[in-house]
Amino acid sequence: MRYLMVFLLCMSVVCLLSVSAQEVKPPTKLVFQTKMGNVTYDHAAHVKRAKGDCKVCHDKLFQQSDKAPLNYKPAMHKTAEANKTACAACHVTGGMAFPTAGNCAKCHVKAAS
Repeated sequence: MRYLMVFLLCMSVVCLLSVSAQEVKPPTKLVFQTKMGNVTYDHAAHVKRAKGDCKVCHDKLFQQSDKAPLNYKPAMHKTAEANKTACAACHVTGGMAFPTAGNCAKCHVKAAS
């Protein structure tokens, strides 16, 4: 009887841990408001490009939180590009995606007035 109780207790702990460890569904798109025009980040497209490997960006480049700072503000573009951090890890000359230089409108979209 004692072994049965220990077994049931262990199984309960395993079940509770598995329920609490379920992944949260990632957002499809994120919108970052900027003075230069809002940036709509297509998370689903980037996940597809990374072949579903979240570790390509998280937590190396970005924290997995919509409340975490992006660290890619106007004064940080050149620093990020030099250090290949944040968006500039890929969006830099010679990177995996189009460089930011000269391509502002690909990310920044001003609302129609």
